[in-house]
Amino acid sequence: MLNLDTHLVVALLDGSLSSKETALVSTEPLVISPIVLWELAKLVQLRRLVMDFDSLEFRNFLRQVSVVPISFEIAMASTQLDFHSDPADEIIAATSVIHRIPLLTRDRKIRKSKIVPFA
Repeated sequence: MLNLDTHLVVALLDGSLSSKETALVSTEPLVISPIVLWELAKLVQLRRLVMDFDSLEFRNFLRQVSVVPISFEIAMASTQLDFHSDPADEIIAATSVIHRIPLLTRDRKIRKSKIVPFA
């Protein structure tokens, strides 16, 4: 099982995953935090990303991924990480910590963590 951050979801959908990332996502069930969906919507709203949420590709993605709810435990863990980032990244990382699901991210700040499990 793999937890994808927002940038990896974008890369998955636009076909820009590395060969290593492609190998990982093609062999593991995928999960995301609901905050990833919010970030995608905000990026589209701010015109920093073009994405068609009604497309067959996006709908298929939503059918293939599990969305892990933000629990109180995740919220608390997000405040106790060994790095500081934007709140969305902290929620995404804390989801991996609480559920022990490796995180697939390119974010250098998050990747320095000794707490977050990585793919």
